[in-house]
Amino acid sequence: MVSKLSFKTCLTSLAVATCTLGGLGAIANAQGGSGLVIFGKEDVDVLNYYLDFGGKADARDRYRLRIPGKKLIGGASKFFISYPDYFDGKFDTDRIEVRVQKDGEEESLPLREVIWDQESQIIEIDLEEPLKESRKVEIVFSNVRNPEVGTYYFFAQVLPATDLPIREQLGAWVISIDP
Repeated sequence: MVSKLSFKTCLTSLAVATCTLGGLGAIANAQGGSGLVIFGKEDVDVLNYYLDFGGKADARDRYRLRIPGKKLIGGASKFFISYPDYFDGKFDTDRIEVRVQKDGEEESLPLREVIWDQESQIIEIDLEEPLKESRKVEIVFSNVRNPEVGTYYFFAQVLPATDLPIREQLGAWVISIDP
């Protein structure tokens, strides 16, 4: 009787463990959305993103960093994206776009300049014309060389299109790079 009970208990435990590990594998393969943040910064709004080519370490990729319209109440004249000092990837500043939805179609906004300050780990994107209305924005980094395996917090700030020259914190994209 004891051996039958122990066998059933072990079998049940094994089944639960297998289902749990299988579910975690599916979550780990996701390369979009806001991700599953178990550990990290609690007071940060997590923003959605998508990696077009799967987020593989040391490979080329395209990052689609999304900002909901409700975050851009004052519009935008500049975007600032900071990343951690241990991020060893490379950006192609000539291949950065800011896209918005206009009249049901996606439109790329003209940029005045893009500055990548590698020492300060920040990318500044200056729009040629300020975005006055609150719209969903997608910042697209093409031709990115992914870093080593890890999780990287990319923080988003905006300089609103208003007369008040104070940056607003929007949230963070929690980007995972896989082997």
